[in-house]
Amino acid sequence: MELWVAITFAAAFVQNIRSALQKYLKGAMGTTGATFVRFGFGVPFALLFLAIAVAVLDLPIPPVHTTFFLWVVLASIAQILAQALLVHLFSFRNFTVGTAYSRTEPAQAALFGLLFLGEVVTVGTLIAIAISVFGVMLISVARTAFSTKALLLSVTSRTALIGLASGTLFGVSGVSYRAASVSLGGPHAVIQAGTTLVVAVVFQTVVMSIWMALREPEEFARIRKAWKPALLVGLAGATASFGWFTAMTLQQAAYVKAVAQVEMLFTFAASVFIFKETITRMELAGCALIVCGVAALVLAV
Repeated sequence: MELWVAITFAAAFVQNIRSALQKYLKGAMGTTGATFVRFGFGVPFALLFLAIAVAVLDLPIPPVHTTFFLWVVLASIAQILAQALLVHLFSFRNFTVGTAYSRTEPAQAALFGLLFLGEVVTVGTLIAIAISVFGVMLISVARTAFSTKALLLSVTSRTALIGLASGTLFGVSGVSYRAASVSLGGPHAVIQAGTTLVVAVVFQTVVMSIWMALREPEEFARIRKAWKPALLVGLAGATASFGWFTAMTLQQAAYVKAVAQVEMLFTFAASVFIFKETITRMELAGCALIVCGVAALVLAV
């Protein structure tokens, strides 16, 4: 197994934990506050990871430049907006369809990788990505009244368009983070990823702090009261992001995002083995497609 694949698996697992912790925090604060802690409480851990990488590898932090910063700004804003759209979907009764369409992120990342960075993927890779994406979409709608046919025909619905927009922004974010990290040109993928992570989370923390101060100042008090679980969210978020950035420094964002669909398998396994939920045939089919798609992708690279 290639290093970037192993890192992606680990990052997907940790991100699943972070998502569960954020859902817990939703009971103590609003959506903005629960989103903020991912970045704000992740700053000290991002700094720690970078410091450890520099000490262990005995290599310097690369100097940042204008191109790097512009890519980070684009990636950071796209990530915040993508997350906001995804959260907005939950206000709709049929939000699952939109959520399913947001999972087209890997395919869109392949397109943006081509447009922004001139990265090309093979036909076999595109097929593997399509298989895993469809598998995730099946799981997303398996417990609703929507059929696969209805899902494919609903692309013009409001929720589907919001989901596609979220997937687009996540795709832009992933490709932009890769561009930022690669633009540093060394001295090591881990240090490049750590530097990118630190600059990104600091920028996102500043942006979201200004937003909350102007629009939702009451969130600061709620965050202070829940600082202990918020620290865990920050740790899990920074760890997952460090993994994503390292993997995307080593490999194209589309490949990493496609393999990252295994996160759905972790979520699905938790619902079955921890919460004892039943398994539907469509969910089993979706899991099988994700496994096949990821396996085909790894073999194709």
